[in-house]
Formats: sequence, structure tokens, C-alpha cells
Amino acid sequence: MLISVVVPAFNEEKILSKTLEQIQFAIDEKQNQNFTWEVIVCDNNSTDSTAEVASRQGAKVAFEPINHISRARNTGAALATGNWLLFIDADSFPTPELIADVLDVIDRGNCIGCGSTIVVEDGTLFNKLRMERLNPLFLFFNICGGAFILCERKAFETIGGFSTNLYAYEDVDFVLRLKWFGRKKIKKFIVLHRHPVITSGRKGDYSFWSIAIVCASNFAAVVLFIFHYILPKKLTAKFGSKLLGYWYNDRK
Repeated sequence: MLISVVVPAFNEEKILSKTLEQIQFAIDEKQNQNFTWEVIVCDNNSTDSTAEVASRQGAKVAFEPINHISRARNTGAALATGNWLLFIDADSFPTPELIADVLDVIDRGNCIGCGSTIVVEDGTLFNKLRMERLNPLFLFFNICGGAFILCERKAFETIGGFSTNLYAYEDVDFVLRLKWFGRKKIKKFIVLHRHPVITSGRKGDYSFWSIAIVCASNFAAVVLFIFHYILPKKLTAKFGSKLLGYWYNDRK
């Protein structure tokens, strides 16, 4: 069984090496003769040495010219050859115990995929509380964010991958569609919580301006997510690309 790890990355030269090292460490710690792995980094039109860092770490490198995380994930998945796809953000990484939980999910045979709660390292207390507050919602509604999502490759292809009309909450939209498809196959989606994925709290500080931008961006993201089910897709995509720059700021 081959598992393809897909890491979308835009100007992540500073953090990508650590991410890939931690992913490989977790995989090595939980070696299983029934599973093999490949790691794919999708360089999302970076202006730094993201692609070079990925190549030096032994990852396959894909390239997506349009700066959009959905497109980056989809392009990385197109290069993957695995039976299962594991999407991990460039500023996040699993523990060996989380990888063991993932292998158990696959072994069960009754799951279409899984996600994970998160634990935030580094960054401000504000950002840690802002991000980790979502964990109870993840568990209650059985959904997750994009930092860590596993799914069957065939399911990914059938539902059309991540929406290119959303610039935020594309991960929630993907999970909802994946769960709906899973019900048809009598397979479930679960959120792992015993060993959360570790993600960075690098965005956000204590300044009034930074907090205001975070709050405004989150409000806009929720509104656009709701209306993208009602309004023409191209319209919500247009507004998303203009209003949600917080998620797509240049990183150097």
C-alpha cells in the first residue's frame, strides 16, 4: 500500500526543511512492511528556494503557477501515485503516534479518510487560542482543517479534489463532500484527537492592526463560504481572491 504525502508550499524555504524532516522522522518511527511512502511538495509559484529545499530533502517537486492552496494541493495530488493521499500543510507536521493512528485508520477498511485536531507551537498566545479553539468544533461536527487530511485517492478523484472557487475554508468544503461520498460507499470520515498534528502559530501578533485583519479575514471567509453555495462560483472566487489576502501574503 502506497501513501502519498502532499505538501503545498508557497515561499516556505525557512520552515519547509523542518517540516519534511519531521514527516520523515514520524514515518521512519512507525515503519510498517505493509506500507510505503512518497513525499510530494507542490511549489506554489514561490519566489524563494522552496523547490530547492524540497528537492534536497528527497521530495518529488510539482509546480503550480497560480497562487492558490486548492490548486497547489490538486497539482501535488496529480503527481502522486499512492492509493491514499495525505495532505499536510508546509507549516505542520505529524508525530509518530499520529502516523500510527493513520495506519490504523487505513487498516480498518471502513474509512474514507480522516483529519486531526491541532496543537499550535510558537507564535503568540492570541494565535494559539484562536486556532486551538476550533478543536471542540472539529470533534463535535466531525470536520477538520487543512493542516492534516487523509483520503482515498479514488474518492479524491471522484469528488474533484479541492474547490478552486474557495480561497478559505476550501478544506471544510472538501471534507463535507468527502463525507457525503463516503456515506454512499458506507465508509466514514473520522477526526483523530489523541495525538494532534503540530502546526505553527507564526501568523498574528498582539497589535491592534494584526488582530483586526485576522478578525476581518475570518468574517469574510465565513460569508464567502456560505454564499459560494448560492452565488455563481466565479463570483465568489473573484471576491475571495481580493478579500482573503491574509492567507496568501508573501513569506520570505
